[in-house]
Amino acid sequence: MKKDLTKVRNIGISAHIDSGKTTLTERILFYTQRIHAIHEVRGKDGVGATMDSMDLEKERGITIQSAATYCTWKDCDINVIDTPGHVDFTIEVERALRVLDGAVLILCSVGGVQSQSITVNRQMTRYKVPRIAFINKCDRTGANPYRVTQQLRDKLDLNAVMLQFPIGLESDLQGMVDLVSMKAIYFDGEQGTQIRQAEIPPDLLDEAKIKREEMLDAVSMFSDELMEAMLEEGEIPEAMIHDAIRKGTLGLELTPVLIGSAYKNKGVQLLLDAINAYLPCPTDIENTALDLDQDESEVVVSNNPADPLVALAFKLEDGRYGQLTYIRTYQGMIQKGDTIINSRTGKKAKVGRLVRMHANEMEEIEGAGAGDIVALFGIDCTSGDTFCSPGLNWSMSSMHVPAPVISLAIHPVDNKAQINMSKALNRFTKEDPTFKTYVDHETNETIISGMGELHLEVYIERMKREYKAEVEVGAPQVAYRETITQRAEFDYTHKKQTGGSGQYGRVAGFIEPLAEGEYEFVDQIVGGVIPREYIPSCDKGFKKSLEKGTLTGAPITGVRAAINDGSFHAVDSSDIAFQVAAIGAFKQAYAKAAPMIMEPIMKVAVEGPSEFQGSVMGSLNQRRGVIIGTFEEGNYTVVEAEMPLAEMFGYSTTLRSLTQGKAEFTMEFATYKQVPKGVADELIKAFAAQKKDA
Repeated sequence: MKKDLTKVRNIGISAHIDSGKTTLTERILFYTQRIHAIHEVRGKDGVGATMDSMDLEKERGITIQSAATYCTWKDCDINVIDTPGHVDFTIEVERALRVLDGAVLILCSVGGVQSQSITVNRQMTRYKVPRIAFINKCDRTGANPYRVTQQLRDKLDLNAVMLQFPIGLESDLQGMVDLVSMKAIYFDGEQGTQIRQAEIPPDLLDEAKIKREEMLDAVSMFSDELMEAMLEEGEIPEAMIHDAIRKGTLGLELTPVLIGSAYKNKGVQLLLDAINAYLPCPTDIENTALDLDQDESEVVVSNNPADPLVALAFKLEDGRYGQLTYIRTYQGMIQKGDTIINSRTGKKAKVGRLVRMHANEMEEIEGAGAGDIVALFGIDCTSGDTFCSPGLNWSMSSMHVPAPVISLAIHPVDNKAQINMSKALNRFTKEDPTFKTYVDHETNETIISGMGELHLEVYIERMKREYKAEVEVGAPQVAYRETITQRAEFDYTHKKQTGGSGQYGRVAGFIEPLAEGEYEFVDQIVGGVIPREYIPSCDKGFKKSLEKGTLTGAPITGVRAAINDGSFHAVDSSDIAFQVAAIGAFKQAYAKAAPMIMEPIMKVAVEGPSEFQGSVMGSLNQRRGVIIGTFEEGNYTVVEAEMPLAEMFGYSTTLRSLTQGKAEFTMEFATYKQVPKGVADELIKAFAAQKKDA
């Protein structure tokens, strides 16, 4: 079952909301004969797109979970992951990019490079994922692929090179000119299945020659052979151009740009050709793991099917038959009946069922080799775990998981709902590392935290539908932080004498603001005034103190705590005594260190018709927003601002009524900043009242 890895592509499809990701994936599946009828995202036929298999996705017409499928195009096996565009589901994009070798960045030819395109591109850059850009929706009024290509250069700093240009645009889109083969290409038949090559129309020939020259100039930077062939002004073989484009793409120095309209069935087959030609196969990418037996030293994963297995669990789903674990195999083979070991827990597991996924349908398989994306049943693990063959203890480097910025309190309506809610929360936290849950010990409420209102809304809806857990929802809470603004000394003695052995510990030192990071402990003790075994106890005490600040009860961050003096008692000193002393010392210094409250600031982009620009800017200013810039895109305007998250609740309703429902906004976490004095006073007052009631 040895597989030719050069014929495998693991690709993701990512973009801003409503750029046509799911529609494009649907066409890819149709043209590769994985499905035999095309369904639309907001399908009138009530079926919905294949990749949006959740009811919620079909109703809202958005993608919530990344879906995996595979198909074959011209002897290449392509594993495709369709990812969400909403920033609330950013972890779905992160985990998909973590296991993919290449990606297709889709852009709307009217909207161009939008806020989420920038985020997705940043994620691709973080994981060094080579990409192709596909400018979709060229059939729409206002389509301008040239402008979008320029935006790729200006806004995303990509070396974007058009390999095609359109024949006609908007409602007149007929096909495209391929600058590599210098042919006009048309897509005939009701569903664009018949590809017809023809000579370039005479009125476009001069333009095609100029554009081909530009393309060759850009591409020849990656091939000396091509450069020489151009200087000789002879016939240039197509294979030479393809090789140069592939080299530039794999080196992350070139982004080939293709155009089309997935909805109108134009250009999709050429995109599939480009995926095969320019995106990497598993052996083109060097992946590394950490050898846990060798002090986490970095090792290169081989891609060799004969080596021991290394596979990463990148996504979990609760399927009809229990937990479904999506894995990407990096080296070795995995077969039914094999024993695999989870390198995080050290637990062994036997591979029972092994399946290849097609959205929410599955195909039983006997085994899979390096470079494959498949799914296992009944394996207990968490997202991000690595599986190895017995005898190997490696861990693939983990994903970047952003911290949650918004919380809600939820209450089950009765005992049955309580049981179901616990099941659901247990499931969701395993599935999604950005979804957190805990019980507030003071109020005894269950708190859920996530990346945004939509993120939590979807989970609450899933709780009700999938787990029949009826819950009531409290008002959203912002994830505030507290920090200090100046250095403060402490000298604190903890002494307790109640018959028998007492408790004694004295710590002295200071706390000061820490520019980078959340917390740092500095041990400056000399001469053994505090014995070595009690130093970690002081650290523990300080860490405990950071859990709740005194102003609003929010976690404290950005603090360096240093101890430089102290004393102990030969009998009464203990681990607990020094922990308590450190907690007392921290409290003593915190009050003097001018503490302040910090709030999450979101980067917001509002997009709508230019006539509403004034009202949009006014609405952002009213909500303590700082406007960073505005961009004109035809008769549309994009307003970018930094806004406190606390002011964004209910903004979508306000925006809809201000703009007759014609504007939309996206937001993502940017940074933490100090809360204005008036707001801080209110928060402190509310916290004091809450403590009083408790």
